Amino acid sequence: MDIASFNVNSIKARLERVLEWLDEAKPDVACLQELKTVDEGFPLEPFEQRGYNVITHGQKSYNGVAILSKTPFEEVNVRLPGDESDEQARYLEAVVSGENGPVRVASIYLPNGNPVMEDGVIGPKYLYKLAWMERLRVHIKGLLEYEEPLILAGDYNVIPSAGDVWDAALWSDDALYLPQTRAAFKALGWLGLTNAYDQTDGRSHQYTYWGYQGGAWPKNHGIRIDHLLLSAQAADKLKSVRIDSHIRDREKPSDHVPIVGTFDL
Repeated sequence: MDIASFNVNSIKARLERVLEWLDEAKPDVACLQELKTVDEGFPLEPFEQRGYNVITHGQKSYNGVAILSKTPFEEVNVRLPGDESDEQARYLEAVVSGENGPVRVASIYLPNGNPVMEDGVIGPKYLYKLAWMERLRVHIKGLLEYEEPLILAGDYNVIPSAGDVWDAALWSDDALYLPQTRAAFKALGWLGLTNAYDQTDGRSHQYTYWGYQGGAWPKNHGIRIDHLLLSAQAADKLKSVRIDSHIRDREKPSDHVPIVGTFDL
């Protein structure tokens, strides 16, 4: 069972690239982020033609997450609990059928958090990021009580270590790399989650994102911020992880590339 995460950076602008990748990779489940469209605007037909069931949690012009699955959804939970006033579409969770039983997956688009400082104090965007990460931690703690395969796939907007960025010094004041951010990310691991890439590969300087400015892609000035976090039940079934970085070289690509985990599920 192949389960992927892919920040598409606008499903309408990247539709051709996303479909091209799906035809090549053929994942059983694909968690998409940054759709930048409302639910009604999501182009369902080409995905359904490829045999995918589709659920979305969209938002006009910003954010938005989706899950594509070759098998029907048994359960769907929209929105991250913990703040009823939060209208940003950043979390979508579903249970799908694996060959050996149910598998719970989530598509996560964690807040960026920049700028960190505004008018000399910590700004609202960074405070929102940290609060969102704490809400996620609390929710995951509850999910782990089910003791089932759980794959939390997404763009976490977190650079875990200096080995996950081309030049750590240049990112030292960025919301993606601040000590508080990395500590909040480590707190997810303390719950018992495993980072799939670290378990199966772990090489430094393997990236999932290259910005559009300054020749980042040809210079390999990238960062690793797209992650698959696994419960013990999923980690035990993990066979391999790959980063499909080759698609970043195509015409009008997303600035992210997919990360794909293969599981015996």
